[in-house]
Amino acid sequence: MTTKFTFSNITLADLKRLVKLHEENLGDYEWTQVNSLLVTETERPFLQGITSHLFQIPTHLLNEATIWSRAIYPLLMLAEQGPIQAWAQIPLQAQYVHFELEGIADGVLGKSVGGRLELPYLVMVETKKGVEGQNPVFQLYAQLLAAAHLNWEADSHSLQEIFGCYTIADIWTFVRAEVEGIDAELPTLRIELSREYMEKTEAETIFKILKYIVSKHVATP
Repeated sequence: MTTKFTFSNITLADLKRLVKLHEENLGDYEWTQVNSLLVTETERPFLQGITSHLFQIPTHLLNEATIWSRAIYPLLMLAEQGPIQAWAQIPLQAQYVHFELEGIADGVLGKSVGGRLELPYLVMVETKKGVEGQNPVFQLYAQLLAAAHLNWEADSHSLQEIFGCYTIADIWTFVRAEVEGIDAELPTLRIELSREYMEKTEAETIFKILKYIVSKHVATP
């Protein structure tokens, strides 16, 4: 029997029943070591403009939609290359052997074809404030599983690498996931979590991580 879960309602207990979950401690991983990546002369003025505007607003007092439009989505758009584009409010759905996942990703960087998202490479959760807010980590894990399944449907690779991020105001935390055994009775989800990055002071590093993720796929046919 297949059980359906939505991203926003899934719990850690659910995930531990559905997959073999392996989580590493917060840290600086190889994929976060992006100092060698260059910011081009075209990109730098846009990056500086985003940062200068952030210093003029109290980000922790603004609502999620305002933060998304002023701080988060502009960096996603700046990271676009070729067919890899930024998207907002994207429905994702995946059918595993014993469970189904569905819901809305607040943001996605992925390959676009004909005005539609075809392959997601980065999925994002914008953390909600107040009593309706949920732990963004488990919601993000579910999105990562759904995105990995969609990519597996396209290439059938037994091991899928997928990136994610959750934001709280202008603070970003990145995730690298490996999903293995997608068609198995009990898939494996391995997680690496980055430290927190504040966009007001570390916008360039955040942007370079986004560029790194895009660069891994920009040459993919």
